[in-house]
Formats: sequence, C-alpha cells, structure tokens
Amino acid sequence: MTFRVKLAEASDWRKIINAVSALVDEAVFNADVEGLKLRAMDPSHVAMVDLEWKASGFEEYTCDKAVNLGLNIREMVRLLRRTVSGESLELGLDESGAKLVMKLTGKYARTFSMATLDLTGEEIPTVKVSFTAKARVTADCLARTVEDAGTVSENIRFEATGEKFTMAASGDMGSFAVDLDKSAEALLALEVKEASKATYSLSFLSQIVKAGSASSETVTVEFANNMPLKLDFELVQGKLEYFIAPYIE
Repeated sequence: MTFRVKLAEASDWRKIINAVSALVDEAVFNADVEGLKLRAMDPSHVAMVDLEWKASGFEEYTCDKAVNLGLNIREMVRLLRRTVSGESLELGLDESGAKLVMKLTGKYARTFSMATLDLTGEEIPTVKVSFTAKARVTADCLARTVEDAGTVSENIRFEATGEKFTMAASGDMGSFAVDLDKSAEALLALEVKEASKATYSLSFLSQIVKAGSASSETVTVEFANNMPLKLDFELVQGKLEYFIAPYIE
C-alpha cells in the first residue's frame, strides 16, 4: 500500500490542520484515490467539521488503496509550527504503516515522523437541515464581527430578512451589531426564504472562524430559526464546512 502526497506550500496543510484542531485533538483522515476526507465532532457534540481535499488539490498525490489515518491533531499542529514560508511538504506512511513521515523542503530538507493512531468511533452521518437563510460574506468580515461580539457577550445572534443580514451580541456591559444590507461590500449574496433568527456560542464559533478564515476569503453562512449553523469556507481544493448547534437559553 502506497500513500504519499506533496504540497508546494507547507502552510496550506498547516492551515487545514489548524482548522481541524479548532474542534478535536484526535481525528481520522480517510484517504482514497479521490483525495482526503475527514468528518469529526467535538467531544461535547456541539460542533462538527466536514473536510474534503481533492487529489487534484495536491501537487502530487498517490494512494493506491483506501487507508484510514488516525492522527494526533495537537501533535501535528506542534510539528507544523516548525514550517517556514516557501517550504514544500511531503507526507507519507513508512513501510510498517505505523508512522506518518513529514518532509519539509526549503533551503534544506527536514524530516519528522509521528505515530499513527488506531482510532475507532461512531460513524458521523451527514447533517440534514432545511435552512431558511443563506448569506455569503467575506471571511474577514465574519472574523472581525465574531471578535467584536466577544467584547460584550459570550453568544452571537444571527438574523436575516429579505433585505439584510444582521449579526448582533449583547451583555451586561453593552451591545454590538453589524447590519449588512445588499449594498454592503462585505455581503456578497443573500437568500432568505423566511425571516430567520438563531443564537450561537462564541466559545466554539471564535475558534472555528479564526481557523477557517485563514484558509478562505469567503464564507457562506446558513441557518434557520433556532437550528444549527452551517459555515462553508470556500476552498479551491475541496470543502471546509462546520456545523454548530444553536444556543438555547
């Protein structure tokens, strides 16, 4: 069995691993001829990440047999902090299949290895929700809004009508709101089937948006009244989606 991938920019892989680390410490990547896939939930089952990276998104991709790669995500994040700008990255399994070998090549080559994990768990089904509001915004706008909301509250409220998309927060010390109507530069598209409103915890959303916005310039926000939130960070290489359960007072 041969598994080997190469990326011209190691930072691309670092951003994706950071996106996964926003929710979980350990996870399984499913690799086959089509590419890499991962679906994982945080331990409290409040949030989920759904990631796909197509084989065509790599500079080189070889996987002649489906394989599950159980990884310590925190350890991978620690190793990837050693990457520098301009380095390429190669990932592959050693002959025993028990270790993932990571080679970084820039002005010179460096090789790290880490043990793979035998992880088992329940299969996570596809989330099926009938969303009634859909807003496509710049990732920078969402990231700044989430940070601003955190100055006054532990939660953020999303509201949408046919005319505007609102993100707001309030607490004992004050309140905050961003109104994006269709003339707003940061609002790229808005589709609303019915007026919708839902609240979400910033404890999860802050980490998710920070990690996701590092990989994408645009994000599609979907929600419905007191239903889960879907964030779709647009990737050329595949998809990076998150689902977060609503905060119910």
